[in-house]
Amino acid sequence: MMKVLVTGANGFIGQPLTIFLTKHGYQIRSVVRVAPDHFQDKEIRKSKEPEDLVAVGSIDSHTDWANVLQDIDTVIHLAARVHKINDDAVNPLTAFREVNTAGTEHLARESAKIGVRRFVYLSTVKVNGEETGLRVEETGPIDKKRQAIFSENDIPNPQDPYAISKWEAEQALRAISNETGMEVVIVRAPLVYGPGVKANFLSLLQVIDCGIPLPLRSVNNSRSLVSLDNLVDFIFTCIKHPAAAGETFLVSDGNDLSTPELIRKIALFMVRPCRVLPFSPSLLCFIGKLVGKDAAVNRLCSSVRLGTAGEC
Repeated sequence: MMKVLVTGANGFIGQPLTIFLTKHGYQIRSVVRVAPDHFQDKEIRKSKEPEDLVAVGSIDSHTDWANVLQDIDTVIHLAARVHKINDDAVNPLTAFREVNTAGTEHLARESAKIGVRRFVYLSTVKVNGEETGLRVEETGPIDKKRQAIFSENDIPNPQDPYAISKWEAEQALRAISNETGMEVVIVRAPLVYGPGVKANFLSLLQVIDCGIPLPLRSVNNSRSLVSLDNLVDFIFTCIKHPAAAGETFLVSDGNDLSTPELIRKIALFMVRPCRVLPFSPSLLCFIGKLVGKDAAVNRLCSSVRLGTAGEC
């Protein structure tokens, strides 16, 4: 029976992934920073023995993995330092690097040393950049423009401390794989949605649930998303498929939506009125900048499309 170590096992992605793998016959060792009194999901509590849950404290360059990695065949590294609304770090890039870059590199080196066969790393499409704009195509007398698409062959363009730290972690993993032969699989995900979602997506759900009008009808963008179920299933494939070794994947549902379309679908699912009002996107971005919410507004108005190298 394959034994899999999952970091961040009590998180938004880790909990359903752990359930899924257990149901498919994998033996799981769940790694968390601090051992909770219980897991949130009853199914996980039923599927776990106490010794399968390991608290390691901070995940950084000093974490002791020696006993945790014993008998592990595959590591799925989900745990990361993510964006915080009120980040009190004096130097955010240093803080992100300590967990996401140095912590990942340390775990990978210890994994390779003990003989782990495959290391699956959950990264982010933000490594490619913040948004996809229009791509100009030379077609003779008239140049055409079409929506650009992020692919696995893009030159990385991380722009914030979080994305930079994840890109640096990817580079460290590639180097370790080349040195040791441990198989590395990198998965870059866009916005993930599903039961238990938090952060900006949860805020959007709450606004729609309250019936608050949103000035987003005039936004004409296109965003790739990935459902929690699809991401879990894809990670499962990355564990077992021989051809996944050494690859970087961009994963999405394959059904891109504009922000107004997303709001309409959510409102329909929640049986709430869809209240989207016309408003100039450029003016909306200007107001967002004035009130210090330009990053949040840009995410609502910009495009992020994922595809393959052949589509670009």
